[in-house]
Amino acid sequence: MTEDDMSRSQRNRSAGATASRSGRQRGPKKKHLWRDVAIIAATLGALGLVAGGGLFAYYASSAPRISDSALHGTSQTQLLDSTGKTFYTTGNQTREVARQAEIPKILRQAVTSIEDRRFYKHHGVDPRRILGATVANITGSSLGLQGGSTLTQQLVKLTVFSTSAADQTLKRKAQEAYLATQVEKKYSKDQILTLYMNKVYMGNGVYGMKTAANYYFGKELDQLTVPQIALIAGLPQSPSGYDPYTNPKGALARRNNVIRAMQENKVISKADADRYVKVPINQGLKETHPETEKAEKDAKETDAYITSTLQELRRLGYDPAKDGLRVHTNLNSKVQKRAYDIANSDQYVIWPSDDLQVGLTVTNPNNGKVMAQIGGRKLDTTFGLNRAKQTSRSSGSTAKPLVDYGPAVEHLNWPTYRTVDDSPYTYPGTNVKVYDWDHKFEGKMTMRQALAESRNIPAIKTFVDVGNQNAAGFLDKLGIKVKASDLVTSNAIGIDVSSEQEAAAYSAFGNGGTYYKPYYISSVEEQSGDIKKFSPEGKEAMKSSTAFMLTNMMESVITDSYAKMVDTNAYSQAGKTGVTGYADDADVPDGAASDTWFTGLTKSATISVWTGYDEPNTPGHYLAKGSDQYLALKTYGALMDYIMQGGGLSDADGSDWTVPETVKQVTKYGKTEYEVRGASFKNPPLHKTFPSSEFSSSATSSSSAALRSSSTTSVLRSSSSQPQPQPNNQQEPTNPGGQNNNNQQAPQRGQGTQTTPPSQHPQSSDSQQSR
Repeated sequence: MTEDDMSRSQRNRSAGATASRSGRQRGPKKKHLWRDVAIIAATLGALGLVAGGGLFAYYASSAPRISDSALHGTSQTQLLDSTGKTFYTTGNQTREVARQAEIPKILRQAVTSIEDRRFYKHHGVDPRRILGATVANITGSSLGLQGGSTLTQQLVKLTVFSTSAADQTLKRKAQEAYLATQVEKKYSKDQILTLYMNKVYMGNGVYGMKTAANYYFGKELDQLTVPQIALIAGLPQSPSGYDPYTNPKGALARRNNVIRAMQENKVISKADADRYVKVPINQGLKETHPETEKAEKDAKETDAYITSTLQELRRLGYDPAKDGLRVHTNLNSKVQKRAYDIANSDQYVIWPSDDLQVGLTVTNPNNGKVMAQIGGRKLDTTFGLNRAKQTSRSSGSTAKPLVDYGPAVEHLNWPTYRTVDDSPYTYPGTNVKVYDWDHKFEGKMTMRQALAESRNIPAIKTFVDVGNQNAAGFLDKLGIKVKASDLVTSNAIGIDVSSEQEAAAYSAFGNGGTYYKPYYISSVEEQSGDIKKFSPEGKEAMKSSTAFMLTNMMESVITDSYAKMVDTNAYSQAGKTGVTGYADDADVPDGAASDTWFTGLTKSATISVWTGYDEPNTPGHYLAKGSDQYLALKTYGALMDYIMQGGGLSDADGSDWTVPETVKQVTKYGKTEYEVRGASFKNPPLHKTFPSSEFSSSATSSSSAALRSSSTTSVLRSSSSQPQPQPNNQQEPTNPGGQNNNNQQAPQRGQGTQTTPPSQHPQSSDSQQSR
């Protein structure tokens, strides 16, 4: 072996030895690494448990108290008026509380089989159930057992917490679990189950399983068949979804799930289960419920207000049927009762037909509180269509302040005396001519006069000057959502809107330009004792100059056109009429209307009233010219008189609106007018195209409309009807309720009929496009 070979050999041995030593050292290092990871993981896990336990203990320490009386109490929700008096409680049936001995064993077994199979084994919280529910939700093999809450936890939730989204927090879940363990320490399993069965909501205004047995089957609990027991046991998970009256298919599926759960839990045999699932869902089901019908009848007076309040509760995340809330509302019960009496009797307004309907909303213009609401008259059922909130009927000329003149003052700085032109007009791109209610063209006039007389053509031309973007933006700030691209020329004299929306929008004129979203609930007291208060923040909708000038012009609508029908001396008020006419090919008399409106306000109240028929195309379902078309106005007048003269509000403010610093008072054409202070605007000259005697140049509070009212006739027509003037011999009906001057002739101005070509009408309107 050469010297070089020996050297290489030594180097190789040396390298091998080094490698061998390195290899021997790697093993312990790896072990140390995994040991360290395990120690760290264990430490973190322990810290997590400690932290989780600490957090749980912290949440548990702040859990609300749960009393014996609360556990035995109901989970019904109460609605209270503005004085704190209860006017509605969820639940149409008198709640019957079952004693523990009254509950048959098989019902207890049915409930636990479907809701909490390990009920008699856990101590209020069931970790295995939580894990099982998670797996079942993933695999879809749970027979409806998706919930992780035990029956004890559900009892706690029904007693203390709400279903509001705000309550679905880690804190609430921790408190619910803690309270469940405390309940388990104090009560036996059968006592807990009895409390749950007496409290749970069973649908159709029914609380408790004993009440449900009588409601659905007319039986006591121990008289129920197994399929009936299964139906009762399955209802609490979704009372409306499994309602055997409205959703028999869903009810059948749920009942059969309970039966199969009872089979799997060894409560019944497979043979019995197979037989029970074949029983029709309606076998033994009661068809009538007299007590429910009585409760619904008692709720008719506040029907619409109840409906709107419950809707608002649900929007806030609550379940009124289950959460046991005390809801303080803004309802003024005196105003509500008078509104109901006006709509449902002939004492204040003479109604031509029981089929004629009303939608009415009263708001406080200074904060958005809804004081009263009527959703219909002569109702056979409750909680049906709320016509006060329907947005499928055209507003007619009540749109003019919102779509035309309001934006004109806001964006173009038009003064109240700005010249507008009432001359022949044809809708662009059509041969459809626009007419006013009297089929006359009055030529140049002031904006105030055009609004007071409800001239259609000046309103349309104003809308064109304003533009779609400005009009849509103005509406949007008033809570009426519409795309600029969806507005068409005919919207100048009519938009689809509700009385609730108009009341809120007009309120912004009266309060100086602030929009308040109408709301029904002032506070909610939850079962836990938490009280949540509600009041929408007002948003600037327009300049103070716009608000005042539109209000002032709408005062002229009343003083110049309707002084004979509403009290103009007792208090200051402003408002606007609206009438929607039929197309000329409709089989109705000349001057007939499908919808009439009046929206008016004082400093203390805003009232918006719609009248019409649900099916205006049905023969005879039209509002004839004359007194029929003043029903909305007279309803407004009767109710506003009551509110302002001590009946509804003890502190009603009937004073006139104060001129803001942003507005300058001027004298034009012999009258007091107003303009935006410091603003520039274009004003065409006022060339009189009618006799000067019809437009007085002397200072007076009456417009040409009032001067002409004794010699002209009020003929309301659709856009293509031919004028047929005739003497007005019709007298206003006698009104014992306080309307003044009922023996005078009907007013001659201000009832501008919407004259809308079908191709130009907004898509959702039923005014003319279907006629």
